[in-house]
Amino acid sequence: MADATGSVAGPLVLFAVVSLAPSALFWCALKVPALVHWLADRRRVRLAPADPPVERLSADLRRVHRLLAGYPPGTPAARRLGTRQAYDELLTTACREVGVAHRLDSLPEGIDRDLERLRVEESLRREGLAVP
Repeated sequence: MADATGSVAGPLVLFAVVSLAPSALFWCALKVPALVHWLADRRRVRLAPADPPVERLSADLRRVHRLLAGYPPGTPAARRLGTRQAYDELLTTACREVGVAHRLDSLPEGIDRDLERLRVEESLRREGLAVP
């Protein structure tokens, strides 16, 4: 009896494989390209640069510099300090992108930092970045 069951199972398995294989191959042909595109998109997202483009950095530097220079007398010190810190952060990012050395993050607020800010602006200009 076991011999008869074994002899029937072989052709049934073969029939199932032969009848389901074309459908499985067709399904894979439809789904694999979508899976490959999805994986490529995920990889592209990880490889995207974290910093904004240099043109945008330059525009942001000019905009924040205009804000800083255009504050009227009587503007709260906290607003001036915040804008100056934002400007220094933009300068730091621009230095990183262009490859200019700076000490903005190690100097305290004051004359030394103001001089370093001027030096960094000039170095960025020499590298071709349009800064104020």
